Parts: sequence; structure tokens; C-alpha cells
Amino acid sequence: MTNVAWIALLAVLSGPPQAGGNWPEFRGPSGNGHSSVTGLALKWSESENVTWKTPVHGQGWSSPVIWGEQIWMTTSENKGKDLYAVCVDRKSGKIVHDRKLFDVVEPGRKNPLNSYASPTPVIEAGRVYVTFGTYGTACLDTATGKVIWSRRDINCDHDMGPGTSPIAYGSMLIMAMDGCDVQYIIALDRKTGKTVWKTDRGIDYKGVQYDARKAFCTPIVIEVSGQKQLIAPCAHAIIAYNGDTGKELWKISTAPGFSLIPRPVFAGGLIFVVTDCSRPQLWAVKPTVKGGKPTATIAWKVKKNVPQRSSLLPVGDLVYGMTHRGYIVCFETATGREVWTQRIGNAFSASPIYADGRIYTFNERQGTTVIQPGRTYRELATNKLGRSRIMASPAIAGKAIFLRTDTHLYRIEK
Repeated sequence: MTNVAWIALLAVLSGPPQAGGNWPEFRGPSGNGHSSVTGLALKWSESENVTWKTPVHGQGWSSPVIWGEQIWMTTSENKGKDLYAVCVDRKSGKIVHDRKLFDVVEPGRKNPLNSYASPTPVIEAGRVYVTFGTYGTACLDTATGKVIWSRRDINCDHDMGPGTSPIAYGSMLIMAMDGCDVQYIIALDRKTGKTVWKTDRGIDYKGVQYDARKAFCTPIVIEVSGQKQLIAPCAHAIIAYNGDTGKELWKISTAPGFSLIPRPVFAGGLIFVVTDCSRPQLWAVKPTVKGGKPTATIAWKVKKNVPQRSSLLPVGDLVYGMTHRGYIVCFETATGREVWTQRIGNAFSASPIYADGRIYTFNERQGTTVIQPGRTYRELATNKLGRSRIMASPAIAGKAIFLRTDTHLYRIEK
């Protein structure tokens, strides 16, 4: 197949999925936690509105991704020495593929809150793309589970374990590799796995502490004045790139911010970025095009009650954050003004979802709290599944929520 034909096929297979039908990457079709699905369950427990629950071996915080009747995720065994891709049948909950992909002789250390299988895969018709960061990246045939291509040479020192998820862009798979030793963005041809472009971060880290150079942030693609921009924050900066070539478009310094985790979101003409893990700040950046050239300015900053690990959720003229201290915080998108704050339990790592006119939040220890979006806090339901720990962000497809805990994958449906 020629390259032109391959790109044309990708446009068909990877185009906008049928509403609510697929969940192709981290945080869904739009990358912001929004779903068009209606008719979701409001309440559930181990004995209510659970269609099936399937044990998933090992440890992995990657979110499930869904295409058609398949659900894929990754996991690790033997303290990160054995890395797997697992496929579950969407209807029955049965495991279809359980493929060991990589052996790691000496895994590096990881943070206790992280896993060796935290990056979320990308899926499309016929193929799923999985990565374990520096430990390996692979493309699998979804029908057979066989490896189509793999790479072991895309490396960096994560220091605390891998965390950045890949994204699909055009015919490419794009990944941010922000380690303590090297920092770069790389684009792979999804058909072959070969490098299309690779761009080093244009930041002088001289004099910066070794472990303050890393980041775990998944990029997003936005469109401003008809021009697409790849937004890929890293330690000390928010940077926009041309996704086709890897050329840097603009850069805003956030020094000394580092180890940022939440994926950016774009709403109301603003990009919302959390700039630091230990002392998180929320920055709103306004991207513009002047004289045909992309540029950006800072609209506002917030330093209090900012999420540390969970990504933000924009709904209407408000943006919601879940903090590591168990608070839900509501900000105005235009100004950054804090509208309300409510403590509902323990820490948040999983990112929230907006669907069926509701916000679903997923606490590490206390399960799920469902709230009504708006300028006052209104709780609709609280749900818990046994003693489960929730670290992975869920997926939605059909009229079901697919929730991964530290031990099982659940299909939750009325």
C-alpha cells in the first residue's frame, strides 16, 4: 500500500467515531473527558448495575481504551520486569488477549503512586498502540494480538516511572519523553513505527537539579484561527509545536515548575495547564495568531486548590479540578476566580468525566461521587466498589462506564 493510500485509509478508520461508540485514547475522543453518551447509571455497587467485573493481573494505572467490541489496557508483573497488553471483550468481560510484550532486566525506580504500566494506549480500527515509556513501545494487531512493530530505543530516565500517554495525530503517534537526562517530543509513523520527526525541548536546564527536569504530561492538539497547534507542556515551560514537522511555534516559561502530570485542556479560547506537581499552579494561556504566526499570552494564574495529579474538566464557562487532598474545586474559565470548593474524601489521581449532564469524579479510596455541574455544589450520588483503589481514569462507550480499579475492570450500566 502506498503512503497516500495508507493516509487515506487512516482518515476513514481513525476519523470521528460514532457518537459514544469508542474511547480511543486517554480522556476520550476529544482528550478532555467529555462524552456524548446518555442513559448512564447514576448509582452502583458490587451488587447493583455491574454487568460484569473481570480480574486484571499485575499492576497498571493505564486507562482502558475502546474500539468496537474490544477494550485494551496495559499491566506489569514482577516489579516491572514483565510488561503486558490485555484485551477484554466488551460484551462478555472475557479476556481475549493477554500478550507479554517486553522483558525488562533492571527496571528503574518508580514513585509508590505510579506503576510501570501507567501510559494509556491509543486504539483505532485494527490496531492498538501501547507504550511503557522508556521500556518499550509497540503496535499490535487487535484481531490476533500479534506485534506489528515495536521500538526499544525511545529512551529517557523517567526517575519515578513512565506516565505520559501517546496521542494520535494524522498518520503519526506522538509522545513526549521528558526525563531527567533527556527531554524531547517524538512522532512515529503509525504504519511502520519509524521516526517521522524528533524535536529536543528548547530549554536550557543547566544548573537545574537533575530530578527537576522531568515531566509526565500528555500533549493535546488545538486549532486557533484555522491553524493546528500541538500543546506539550514540560518542566519549566509550556510549548506549542507544529504537529506535522515538530517545529516549535511558541514557548512560555513556567520555571521552576516540574513533574507536571495533568493533561492540558482547551476551552473558551484558553489552554489550562497545571505547571508543577509539588506546588501546583493553574495557568490559563490564550493562544492567538498574529501576522500569520502563532503566539500566546498568560491570561491568569491560580496558586490555591490546584489539582496535582488529576486532569481538569471544563464544562460551560466553568472548569473543575480534583485535588490530591480530596477537594473538588470549581473555577471560572474566564477569570480563574474560585466559585466553590467542596471536600468529598481522599486524594484524586483519576481524571473526571462529563457525560449525560453530570460530572463523575473518581476518588482513590472512596469511590465515585457524581455531581451536577453549576455555580453551587450539588451532589447527586456516591458509589463504592468494595475496597477497590481507583488510580486509572475510566472510559465510556455505549451506555456503560468502564472503570478500572487496582484489581478488576468493571462494566457499569443500568
